[in-house]
Amino acid sequence: MPKINLKLLKKQAQREINRAGDLKFLNEIFKKYLGKRGELTLVLRSLERMPKAKRAKVGKEANELKTFLREKFEQKKFSFAKATEDKEEWIDVTRPGKKLVVGHLHPLTQVKRKVEEIFQAMGFSVVEGPEAENEWYNFDALNIPKDHPARDMWDTFYLKDGLLLRTHTTPVDARYMEKNNPPLRIITIGRCFRHEATDASHESNFYQIDGLMAGKDISVANFKAIIQEFFQRFFEKPVEIRMRPSYFPFTEPSFEVDMTCLVCGGKGCSACQQTGWMEMMGAGMMHPNVFKNSGLNPKNWQGFAFGMGLDRLTMMKYKINDIRLLYSGDLRFLKQF
Repeated sequence: MPKINLKLLKKQAQREINRAGDLKFLNEIFKKYLGKRGELTLVLRSLERMPKAKRAKVGKEANELKTFLREKFEQKKFSFAKATEDKEEWIDVTRPGKKLVVGHLHPLTQVKRKVEEIFQAMGFSVVEGPEAENEWYNFDALNIPKDHPARDMWDTFYLKDGLLLRTHTTPVDARYMEKNNPPLRIITIGRCFRHEATDASHESNFYQIDGLMAGKDISVANFKAIIQEFFQRFFEKPVEIRMRPSYFPFTEPSFEVDMTCLVCGGKGCSACQQTGWMEMMGAGMMHPNVFKNSGLNPKNWQGFAFGMGLDRLTMMKYKINDIRLLYSGDLRFLKQF
C-alpha cells in the first residue's frame, strides 16, 4: 500500500475539523478519516501486513492519532451544541410578545347582565331563590293543588325529603310576596329543570327570567308597555310582538307572548318550528289565590307576572338556531361571542 504520512494526515484532519461550519459537515469529515473506509481506518487495517518492527511504530502513532482526532471531533460537536443552546436562551427584548388568548363571558351570562341592566333601569329589583324547591312554593302557593291536572304541564325532577328541582322561577314571586308588601317590581333569573325531550328550542336545563309587578291599579296595558320597551332596548330596534290567550294556574287572564323570529326574519326555520314566530314568554294577571297564599288581600292589590326563557332570548339576540349549542361547551361556537 502507498506510504501514509501520519503527521501530514493529522494536520490535514485538524484543519478541516476547525473549518467545519455545522454538524453535518463535521460528520462528513469524521467519515473521511474515521469511518469504515476512512483514511486512518485503512492505515489501522494495514498493520497486519507490515513487518513486526514497523507495525509497532506505525500502530502506536496511528492509535494516538485516532484518539486525538476523536477528542477534536467531540470538542467541535460540543461547541456546536453550546452555540445552539446560547442562541435559544437569548431573548430579543425589542421583539413583540406573544398575544395572549383572553377569555370572555358566556353568551348566556352576557344576556343575563343586559336583561338585569334594562329592568333595573325601569325600576325593577333583581332577587334570587333556591334551585331545590319544595312542592308548596313550586306548586301549591301558585294555585296548583296536589290533585290539579295542571301539574302535568311540568315534567318534574323529584328529590328526597319532599324537595324537587324547580320547574320555573315563579316560586321566587311567592317567596318574595310573603316578606314584602306591594307595590312591587322584581325580576329573578335562574336555572330551571324539566324532564323533557330536547330539540332545537327545548332543553332539560334552561334559564328563565321571571318578573312580577304588583300595585293598586296595575293592568295588562302596563305589562304590554314594559315588555315592548324591554324588547326594543334589548334588540336595539323595534320588534313586533303578539299576545295569544293561554292558561296558567297562577294567572287570570293568561296569555303567551310571541315575537318575530329574528333567526329567519319571520320566514320560518327550525328554531321557530317554521312558524316565523318565536314563543318568548307566558304571562298574565296574578291570580287572586296567589296573593292569598302569600298573605296579601287580592281586593287591595293586583299585578302581572311573566316567565321568559333567557336561552331563547339569547338565540334571538345572536341568531342561534339550536338551543343545545349554548350547553355544548364547543369552543368553536363560544369563541364567536
